[in-house]
Amino acid sequence: MPWDRDQIATRAARELEPNSVVNLGIGIPTLVANHIGPEQNIFLHSENGLLGMGPFPHDDEVDAQVINAGKQTVTVLPGGSTFDSALSFSMIRGGHVDVAILGAMQVSAAGDLANWMVPGKKVAGIGGAMDLATGARKVIAVMRHRSRDGASKVLEACTLPLTAMRCVDLVITDLGVLRPIGAGLGFELVELAEGVDEAAIREATQAPVVRA
Repeated sequence: MPWDRDQIATRAARELEPNSVVNLGIGIPTLVANHIGPEQNIFLHSENGLLGMGPFPHDDEVDAQVINAGKQTVTVLPGGSTFDSALSFSMIRGGHVDVAILGAMQVSAAGDLANWMVPGKKVAGIGGAMDLATGARKVIAVMRHRSRDGASKVLEACTLPLTAMRCVDLVITDLGVLRPIGAGLGFELVELAEGVDEAAIREATQAPVVRA
């Protein structure tokens, strides 16, 4: 069976090195926080000005003043800090965020990322994704392999407006884990979801899929 959202997040959490500063985008990436153990000593960063973000609060812990970039209420771990967004983006642009885990609408074989414009929908703006995609030392895209209408989201070339070019290091979908290796070269198959075979992931990917 393909991975569900929680299993995608679990697999993404395995990519995090101890003592890393990690930014989680909205959607599936927020679930990664539930699969980070205290022994990893991960520092979660939110671009609205928070470092040391903790898990989502219980009902009796909710503080409307403590939110992440997706406007969800969160907690702050002991030793965590808050600061203004100018300093937060300086951290991102200065290369102080080790990993950004971002949702994606499309990823290309060249590692291009499209994750901000939904065709036919009102566009709220690109937000901090452009800064994270270009400023983080490693970018992991997490998403469903196909869109709701069945179209592949893992492509030779993106058809949606780009967030950033050649920025994605790893793609984790419900079908498995792929690494972009270049335009015309496609994706390297890193891992298959349990119960998914190579034929299924090749058929769902609009680009070549090669073994390491």
